[in-house]
Amino acid sequence: MLSVVIPAYNEEKLVAKAARRVSEVLAEAGIDYELVFVDDGSKDGTWQTIKAISEANDNTIGIHFSRNFGKEAAMFAGLEKAGGDAVAVMDCDLQHPPEKLPEMYALWQEGYEVVEGLKRSRGSEGQGHKAAAGLFYKLMSKATGFDMSGASDFKLLDRKVVDSLNSLPEKNVFFRALSYWAGFKTATVYYAVKEREDGESKWSTRKLIRYAITNVVSFTSAPLSLITVLGVVTLIVSVVMTIVALVQKIIGVALGGFTTVIILLLFVGSIIMICLGIIGVYIAKIYDEVKGRPKYIISEMSGHNASGK
Repeated sequence: MLSVVIPAYNEEKLVAKAARRVSEVLAEAGIDYELVFVDDGSKDGTWQTIKAISEANDNTIGIHFSRNFGKEAAMFAGLEKAGGDAVAVMDCDLQHPPEKLPEMYALWQEGYEVVEGLKRSRGSEGQGHKAAAGLFYKLMSKATGFDMSGASDFKLLDRKVVDSLNSLPEKNVFFRALSYWAGFKTATVYYAVKEREDGESKWSTRKLIRYAITNVVSFTSAPLSLITVLGVVTLIVSVVMTIVALVQKIIGVALGGFTTVIILLLFVGSIIMICLGIIGVYIAKIYDEVKGRPKYIISEMSGHNASGK
């Protein structure tokens, strides 16, 4: 059986459409399936819609968070409750094309344990957003050692991969990178990002920046290495300025002292504050992990597995 995990946040206009489209595609392909909708603490009627769908269909599970815990938590809640031999994850806004699920399932039947959905194009995103996303994935690829260009949350995982990810004790997780880290036999399916069929994107620029910082820090310690690089740069600048000052002293040329001192102080001070900021973010994440709080809290479930897995 194939489980399809679909996180949703304020998507009351698209939940029913997503359920219908995915069901039609999988039924037409003759694939036994279940749908696992995870409501990430929506403020609209998303949960009521999910609950109605799950109560009307034996192959649908509804999970409702007590509040908004974030997309990563929603995906992992779905992975934990999914009962299929293979589990696919896709967005509720249908920008991940359901038509690709049978192709991914066929690759899984051939023996592939991770089927990655990679973006061939990013749709009608603004140039600024595309450039920022490209930079983020280039940095992530360098930091992790995996080629994550075009990476997405649209993927299909074998049960053993799902169990491996569910066993991870960490609370701050980056799902799309963890599937690369886990390894296993991997295949790739390319897709073009579709336009949203209704509603507006829930991702503002501020949320995307926060999401990027959180995921970089949760997955790699590379930014800490940047502190060493900044320290070396500061040392080089200091040595150069010292040599310049000594040469000008020897040849009797006065150095513009006040301006130079101010510039050096601002430069060194900025480097120190950047380094303290990077360290502070990591300390905050360590603090979150040490507290041992769960990734999410489920307030209600609906459907044939409402008692929990």
